[in-house]
Amino acid sequence: MNFSSKLLEDAVNEFSKLPGVGQKTALRLVLHLLNKEQEEVNQFGNTLIKLKQQIKNCSICYNISDHTVCEICTSHKRDKETICVVEDTRDVMAIENTGQYFGVYHVLGGLISPMDGIGPADLYIDSLVQRVSAGDIKEIILALSPNMEGDTTLFYLYKRLKEFNVPVTTIARGIAFGGELEYTDEITLGRSIITRVPYETAMMK
Repeated sequence: MNFSSKLLEDAVNEFSKLPGVGQKTALRLVLHLLNKEQEEVNQFGNTLIKLKQQIKNCSICYNISDHTVCEICTSHKRDKETICVVEDTRDVMAIENTGQYFGVYHVLGGLISPMDGIGPADLYIDSLVQRVSAGDIKEIILALSPNMEGDTTLFYLYKRLKEFNVPVTTIARGIAFGGELEYTDEITLGRSIITRVPYETAMMK
């Protein structure tokens, strides 16, 4: 792609680093911003800078938050005795959109993937074990994407958690293998949470 401006080329290259954004889409976005008023462009840039500088991870569940402890963990309406374990914030948002879950979360920050060099120590697993070992937990729901990395992580978590004699369940497999929670429609995901099954039962299927 030939550019008439080095500044334009640099901006397009930065936008094209975003997932799912090719150079043509990046060029369209950059030209769109160029046609905006300076104040709007400043607001766009400052919003991203503020996001990066001020965003936090909840000190309890590691969900993305504006505060040290997220609104879900501080809410008196949530069932603190049920923990839903997910891969990342996108999965929290997907489950919240179903309106079918009223417990709290634990965000792992990824999945175990030896091929990518990601092991248990790279995830928020030890902190999950600490939360469970502290007591007062009546159920742990493992809501991970049904793919190879998800199943590997499920098995590892189950081995780490079974000593605490807390029921460990997993969402029902209404989601196709290889799929991801964030792309699952709300009705299917909500039904999968409601009809969750003990992990031991899921292993035998």
